This record gives sequence, C-alpha cells and structure tokens, in this order.
Amino acid sequence: MNTIKHILKLLLLLPVLGFSQTNPLELWYTKPAAVWEETLPLGNGRLGLMPDGGVTTEKLVLNDITLWSGSPQDANNYNAYTSLPKIKELLLAGKNVEAEKLVNKNFICTGPGSGSGNGANVQFGCYQVLGNLNLNFDYGKLAKEIKYSNYKRHLNLQTAVAATQFTVNGVTYTREYFAGFSDDVLAVKLTSNKKGALNFTMQLDRPERFETVISKDNSLVMSGALNDGKGGNGMKYKTVVKTQLKDGKLSSGNKTLTVSNATEVIIYVASGTDFKDKNFERTVDNTLATALSKKYDSLKNSHIINYQKLFNRVSVSLGESTKNTLPTNERLDAFTKKPDEDNTLSVLFFQFGRYLAISSTRAGLLPPNLQGLWANQVQTPWNGDYHLDVNIQMNLWPLEVANLGELNLPLKDLMKNMVPYGEKTAKAYYNAEGWIAHVITNVWGYTEPGESASWGSAKAGSGWMCNNLWQHYLFSNDNKYLAEIYPIIKGSAQFYNSMLTIEPETGWLVTSPSVSPENSFYLPDGQVSHVCMGPTIDNQIVRELFNNVITASQTLGLDADLRNQLQHKLAQLPPPGVVSPDGRVQEWLKPYKEPEPTHRHVSHLYGLYPASLITPEATPQLAEAAKKTLEVRGDDGPSWSIAYKQLFWARLKDGERANKLLKTILRPTLATDINYGAGGGVYPNLLSAGPPFQIDGNFGATAGFGEMLVQSHAGFIELLPAIPAAWAKYGSVKGLKAQGGFTLNFDWKEGKITKFEVLSVSSEKVKVKINGELKEVTSKKI
Repeated sequence: MNTIKHILKLLLLLPVLGFSQTNPLELWYTKPAAVWEETLPLGNGRLGLMPDGGVTTEKLVLNDITLWSGSPQDANNYNAYTSLPKIKELLLAGKNVEAEKLVNKNFICTGPGSGSGNGANVQFGCYQVLGNLNLNFDYGKLAKEIKYSNYKRHLNLQTAVAATQFTVNGVTYTREYFAGFSDDVLAVKLTSNKKGALNFTMQLDRPERFETVISKDNSLVMSGALNDGKGGNGMKYKTVVKTQLKDGKLSSGNKTLTVSNATEVIIYVASGTDFKDKNFERTVDNTLATALSKKYDSLKNSHIINYQKLFNRVSVSLGESTKNTLPTNERLDAFTKKPDEDNTLSVLFFQFGRYLAISSTRAGLLPPNLQGLWANQVQTPWNGDYHLDVNIQMNLWPLEVANLGELNLPLKDLMKNMVPYGEKTAKAYYNAEGWIAHVITNVWGYTEPGESASWGSAKAGSGWMCNNLWQHYLFSNDNKYLAEIYPIIKGSAQFYNSMLTIEPETGWLVTSPSVSPENSFYLPDGQVSHVCMGPTIDNQIVRELFNNVITASQTLGLDADLRNQLQHKLAQLPPPGVVSPDGRVQEWLKPYKEPEPTHRHVSHLYGLYPASLITPEATPQLAEAAKKTLEVRGDDGPSWSIAYKQLFWARLKDGERANKLLKTILRPTLATDINYGAGGGVYPNLLSAGPPFQIDGNFGATAGFGEMLVQSHAGFIELLPAIPAAWAKYGSVKGLKAQGGFTLNFDWKEGKITKFEVLSVSSEKVKVKINGELKEVTSKKI
C-alpha cells in the first residue's frame, strides 16, 4: 500500500508534457486566453494567479484576497432615529412614496457610501487587483512571425496545477503554475526541451499606486499603498518575484529582469498586505526565503497533498462521456445543443465550484467576495465587496454539503468584526439594541444603510448571514463553535426584537421601514415604491433567527429571560408565508403588483431555501405557492439568480426543473457588461457571468447540484430527492455531508438507491429516506 502511495506521489511530480484529454476533472483549451474571462483561476485561499498562456507574451494576473482600498469610517446619521416615528406613521397611512422620500433624506448613510458601486476612491473602498507579472518571450524572430503548434493549456482540479505547452521552431515549451497550499507562494516553472532555449523578460506592475524596483539579489519588488478614500494612503502591500535558473543568465535593468539562454526557470511570487499583519514586509521576505530553500518538486508535492486533503473528500460519478475529449470551450457549445449527452460536465462544474471554494478562502482570513479572490481591475464591479442580500450567503451555501465546512469559519470572523460597528448603526437609525448590517459590507466593518432607500434600507443582511453561521453548527454539532457564534446571533436577534412594530390590520410584529431586496411594487394609486412594512423575507428571517437563538440559549444554558421574550414574540410574528389571491407566496404584507414580475431577486422564498420554513412535507400549501411564484418569475436572469432558482426547485423535489436551470447556467457567454436581467451563463473558463463575472453563480450552482442529490433540512436525510431523468441511469457519490455531522456514500441505478452507508464520529440512529421510504438506520462509526 505504501509503495502504491509513493508511486502516485511520483506521478504527480512528473512534468506536464502529455496532456490528458480524458481526465473528467480538467479544464483544457487549444489556444491562449484572448480575454481575462478565458484565463485559468488558481488560488490558495489568500493569493490568486490567473495565467493567460500567451506564446509571445504572457500576463499573469495576481491577487491577494486582503487587498482593499478605503479605510474604516463612520457613515452613520446619528439623528436618523428621530425620523423613525414619522416614517412609520406614513407607512401605516399607506403613504409609502412619502415615506421613501423621508428615508432617502434622513435614513441613508452619510457621505458617498459605497460610491454607488464605484468605491475605489471613497472611504468604503474596493477589492482590487494586486498586479500583473508580464513575461515577454524572444524566440529569435519578430513576434509577428512566430508560429506555434501543438498548443494546449489546462487546469487539473485534482491537483490545483495548471499548465501550458506548445512548440515553436521545433522546440517544446512547457509552463506549470500553482498557488502553493503549503508554502504560501505562487510558483511558475518554465522549461524547454532544448538546452538554452528560454529567453524572456519579466516586469511587475499594476494600474496605479505602485513602485517597482530591482533589489540587490535581482528580485523584482513592487510596493505601495492604496487610496484610503480620505486623500491619503491606506492599505500597504508588497510583492516580490524571485527566479531560479537552470543554465543561462539572469540580468536586470530598467525595472526589468532578463533571462537569457536558460533551459529551466522557476519563478516564485510572495506577497502580503498590512491587513492583520503590521510586519507584513518581513513576513513576505521570510515566506519567500523558506520557499527558495526547498526544491520545486518538494513544494509542488506538498501543495498537492495539502490541497487534496480538502478536495479528495468528495467524489461524484454520473457515468462516463466522450465529450471530455473536446476542449472545454467547445464542450460548452456542444452541451448547449445536447446537454443530456454530457452529464460529466455537470459533475465537472460541481467539482469546479468546490475547487473555487478551496482556492478562494481559508480559516483566519476572509470569505470569498463577489469575485472570490480573482479580479483584474482597480475598480472591480460593485466594488468586489460583500453584498448581504444573497451574494455572500450564496458564496458559502455549498460548503457544508460539499464537505468543506471549515471554510465557513471566515464568515464568523468577518461578522464578529462587524458587531461593534453594527451596534452603533442600530442605535443611530432605530434606537435599538443589538446590531444590524444592511446590504453591503467591506473589510472595514461597514454596517450603515446604502446610499439609496430603494436597496440600501433592507434589514435582512445581518440576520441572513446568521443563517450561514447556524448551518455550520447544524452540520458540525460543535458546541464550542456554537458558543463562539452565540454573541453574534444573539445580538442580531436583540436588534429585531427591539425594533419590531405592530401592523394594526393583522396585529403582527414586523420590521418598519424595510424593503424586499432591490424590488419595487405598485401602490393602489399606481405609484411605485420600494419602502414598506414587514416584507416577507424579513418575517421569515426573524422567525428563523429567534428559533435558532432560543435553541442556542437552551443548549448553552444562557439568557433565560431573552429566551422567554423571543418565545413570546414568535407567536406574534407573521407566518412563514402568506398565499396571495393569485396563488403565489406574497412578497409583501399586501398583495401588491410588481412592475417587474420576472425580477432577479426571489427573496420571499427565503423560507424555502436556505431556511426550512417551507417544505413539501410540512407546508404543502406554501410549497405549491412557491412553485407558482417561480413559474411567474421565470427561469432566466443573472447567473446567481438562475442558481438560486435551481436551489428552490431542488427543495421542491423537481429534479427536471432544477436540471434545466443548471443547464441554463452552463450556457457560454463572453458578455461583460453589467446586467440585471436575463442572460447569465459561464465564461470559457467556467467562471459564472452575471455578467460581468460574479462568483456567486458558481457557488449557487454547486450548492444546487448537492441539493439535488442530498437534503437533510426537514428532520431526516433524503437521498436523490431531486434527481432528473438524465442522471437516473446510474451514479455514485462518496463524501457528501448531511446535517448532524453525517457523511454519505451511496450508489444508484435507474433512479433507485442500490447501496448506501451513513458515517459519523459515533454510531447514532438517524432517519433516512431511500427510494421514497423513510427508515431509521444506525450510522457507522468513522
């Protein structure tokens, strides 16, 4: 057995000279990337690398998930709460438009806020590209005359290693890239099969606010500080590039390194910021020195082993396909025409989502932002920030079922940092206890409303994030973790508890003022408004949160008085949903008509997913109303919206509809214009297109895939709850997770489970629904 493991390790270290065209977990192409959306994303949870595989020039886009412009600010309007009685009075009188005007006047943030999504140069800030490592190659001819052949580039999801290979003038050139999971450096290895055939220059830059120098040891060093939004310098960064040559010569001049007549060159990149590390410059130098003291093959082997500790936990098979012999871009085109002939592309997309999660976050750092950690601009779309009205939550939805639960932990740290800021915001706007965050946040702890009532006054953000925290508890049963998150979820519940107000027509306790995220409605007189009392999503979030805090306080033996208060309030909350006269789940307290019935947000089905307030078993009437809601909303939208609808249909046990939406998300596009309507899809590199690139579509579809195979939210584990006919012939799953800390392995044929096992740390009895029959089984001890 040890011999086999040793051989496998050696195989992993072989140069990537023969590209597999049958590896089911590989993205591969026969041309260099023409645009950034075709480059291959590599990351180790902190540093990112996107090589384009160019022949005469190659741009390697560099990222650091902590690199943000801006700075901490206080954008609270501390007199806002004095307007609250008048706003509530107007809403009670049905004067929503007037109420919205008052919210826009007194109940938004002070100053420019997020810069309306262009926050790079205001205090809110923006997630930014770290820089570009530019390689320019000399093949002995003018660049325009260069002809290459046998070109291939790929990304192997099983090893998190990418490579490029081609032939020029009879010489085969190979480049290999990885973002080290063991030594925290980016590595690029360039080789030629002819001695001395590598000749190129290297430069390091970024669009602004940088200085590049060459150190005494011939390292490229780039450093600077981003805009703090106050007219000064904010976050500092440092990036160092160092090379090791076999044969040839390294020379420098004019901020450029030149490699001449080398056979092999290894490029190492170390980088860091002063985010949580005031000695970051020393850290960068030490990290690079440690990496340079090791052999490349040792670094690569350690990288693969550490990466696979996470990635190899789950395997899924839906049969085989001949389509993986096509380059990935051609395969996407073929899938659009005949999707049911390539189930393995759905598996690849699922595992790619897991790969992106592993690559874009790690414990102790930050959750993946709107772009994961991959950005190529100073002003990333929507600031590349954390949107709290579905996006950050969706980024984390696949983690538990996909057996990557520890990657949920950075959200806990982000929220813990937000709490003191959110307490100020709760007092300033609502004179309320606890803490609140509205629609957007950043690494600086922003919790204030946005700069417009239409979207910025939503109340759901902080409560919605508490759902993600709770999910990790449900899947882990970790009471130590529960004690850590308890002050966060308690503070959120205290906010809602102290600001709820009575809606006199129903007697229900509701939020006021609020909005249903980014959506609007017609008033009886034909005017359009956003601001309202008690949108359905708020009601569902408050109900779920109160129940979770009650359970946590009982488990931990804390806060009996608060527990009693919340139990009393629960009886006065609206139900999980109200069926409107036309049979849909009502989005607002009243059956308003919408200006845009196919609106991208479907927030009022929060109770269906990620919550478990609406299920076909326990609330069949609401489940049917949810179906009608989705029918009216339609199946198109930005990629994240399509993915959310996939999840809803999976929860409704409709595998065909869920699979239709998965197919829709896999339609190819190169569009990069900001889109709020139909047209979502994926780029040739499988990153999801809103457009532009937004990683939540990847993560939402990954969660949806898992939800089609396993569900455990309704008090039992169900295998194949939403399997489509296209997947039914046969399949196998190993390593998916269920609530309660259970690990699941199972096989099926013709849509029926033929073999299964439930594993857990200790043997426990658990209810499992298999082939339509609910059974009680005893789990096997791991």
